[in-house]
Amino acid sequence: MTLTLTSQAFRQNGEIPVQHTCQGADVSPPLEWSGVPANTKSLALIVDDPDAPDPAAPKITWVHWVLYNIPPTATRGSRPFLRTIWRSDSESTY
Repeated sequence: MTLTLTSQAFRQNGEIPVQHTCQGADVSPPLEWSGVPANTKSLALIVDDPDAPDPAAPKITWVHWVLYNIPPTATRGSRPFLRTIWRSDSESTY
């Protein structure tokens, strides 16, 4: 079984549009997922960036999002459904 996470806002391995970054409106991109295993109690999503802030000189693993307690029956999330509980920049605007 494969858990798949996608977004209509950008392609796999593509750049995240500026509106979904701190240089833009910092709005959470719409997310969809499928393949949640049976009997799952809740889902979590951790989005980190191990080569931030500079891919040539990584210093930290930058945490963009930590989301948890996502209902396993949900198949998509976007603002305001997805709430960030922690980010490396100490913001939680999503």
